[in-house]
Amino acid sequence: MEKNQTFVAVADALGTNGEGIVRVGDVTVFVPDLIPGEKAEIKILKRKGNIAYGKTEEILVPAEERVRPQCPVFLRCGGCQIQHLSYRTQLKFKTKSVHDALQKIGGIDVPVAPCVKSETSYGYRNKLQLPIGKVNGKNAVGFYAARSHRIVPTNECPIHPEWSEKLISAVVNFMEKCGLDGYDEERGEGQLRHIVVRELRGRFIVTLVVTVPEIKGIDYFLYLLDGIFPEYSFYLNFNAKKTNVIFGEKFQLLKGKGVYECTEHGIVYEAGAQTFVQVNGSVRGKLYDRVVSLVDPHETVIDCYAGGGLLTAMLAKKCVKAYGVEVVPEASRCADAVRLKNGLADKMENVCGKVEDVLENILKSEPNATLVLDPPRAGVDRSVLKAVMSQGVRKIVMISCDPATLARDVGILTGGLWETETGELVKGNADNGMYLLESVEPFDMFPQTKHVETLVCLRKKT
Repeated sequence: MEKNQTFVAVADALGTNGEGIVRVGDVTVFVPDLIPGEKAEIKILKRKGNIAYGKTEEILVPAEERVRPQCPVFLRCGGCQIQHLSYRTQLKFKTKSVHDALQKIGGIDVPVAPCVKSETSYGYRNKLQLPIGKVNGKNAVGFYAARSHRIVPTNECPIHPEWSEKLISAVVNFMEKCGLDGYDEERGEGQLRHIVVRELRGRFIVTLVVTVPEIKGIDYFLYLLDGIFPEYSFYLNFNAKKTNVIFGEKFQLLKGKGVYECTEHGIVYEAGAQTFVQVNGSVRGKLYDRVVSLVDPHETVIDCYAGGGLLTAMLAKKCVKAYGVEVVPEASRCADAVRLKNGLADKMENVCGKVEDVLENILKSEPNATLVLDPPRAGVDRSVLKAVMSQGVRKIVMISCDPATLARDVGILTGGLWETETGELVKGNADNGMYLLESVEPFDMFPQTKHVETLVCLRKKT
């Protein structure tokens, strides 16, 4: 089997990225946009040893689970991987992804609950993040292709609300009218780098990331935004560094309050441009309700990676006390406002700092606390896991947006993975670990994509 060779085969499984898996002799071929049971003509794009990558030339026998993707740049854009699967099939795929990751990476074989569905499978995202750059020397606004910083231009995105299409058009109009250039990463040239929008209950925070302090025609851009958003705040953010990080350190508020207040689950909370908020409101509500149900009223809870304090406040309202640990100063200030506005001054305490720097001291003062962990995609820092085990935390509730890093972290806690003296993780025995994995519940925070939010509960063995 060589590059550019074509052949006909039937897919027999889905890979972790939602691609079809075809086996030809001792070679495993990964093919995007292919569903198990489908017969297709496939072209080989690359082969290395017993692994090959291909593309579908023609679907000869389609599967019943196949649906027509709504996005015009599906498969070229790296945002969505499974728009061609019926939504019911997507949920089954995500349940299996979590189970397989725990088993293969973490050495844990446990039942996984059916994935909790999203109320809407399109138009659900409350945050839009678009790179602005160059494609073939021309300005481009769109999304990155998979595993690259190559922009795929587009004028719409179906997993975002309708306002996203109007915004993209406004950015293109602004650049053309005012003679502005998108950022060229190789040359480090161009004034406009990203546009980021967050929706908070019908109000919006718009941040334009730029490389120079003065942007000509900015009043014209605000005029265009006035026609899209009924109420919004507008920031300029300065980032001239050659980095993959979107925001620079300096924000300049040009319009609006900068921070908006919302009410959810009876909690009044705030959020700004840098405050973490789950991107799918309907699933966030289900997820947070379930987290709160897993803690007891007589407990003290430590909520790590707490964002703007919404979940911390929900926990404080139910429990004896809740600590919120968050590294982003803006988010921690929002959490302080939540504490006061909800009458939780005696039950909620916020700590601004890195979890790995402050958690151990909090655990020493609250040795019987339940721990809630909601880390970024990279997972929980190894030093945090060591502190958790050394302090003997009784119960851990963990939220993760990546099955692979979740499986690694849970594997360490349960003994399915052991760390050698050199820091390498090797397979262990979950029967001999410190923690028992009691429940695993996936939530479909990200329909049409391979990503899934997972909630697990672990309890220290007695």
